[in-house]
Amino acid sequence: MRIWAKLMTDGHIRKQFVYENPEKLTYSHFFDYLTEICQTLDIPTPVLTKTHIFNFAKFNHVKFMNRDFVESLGYDYLFLENIL
Repeated sequence: MRIWAKLMTDGHIRKQFVYENPEKLTYSHFFDYLTEICQTLDIPTPVLTKTHIFNFAKFNHVKFMNRDFVESLGYDYLFLENIL
């Protein structure tokens, strides 16, 4: 499983990271993946809702806006994309 994480500002990638895990993608562990990605990118972890998980499962990507973070993000949004 690989997830491409991108921190975007003004339509440009400001910081990126490819998260790799030898295990199969499990949606019950999605928060753990998200936490590891955010720690690597040195950003706060956003609030994860069912809608985020459903979007990732259905469309293979999810966007976390500034409103999804309790702390300030410093970027326009965090975009996670499942690399198939």
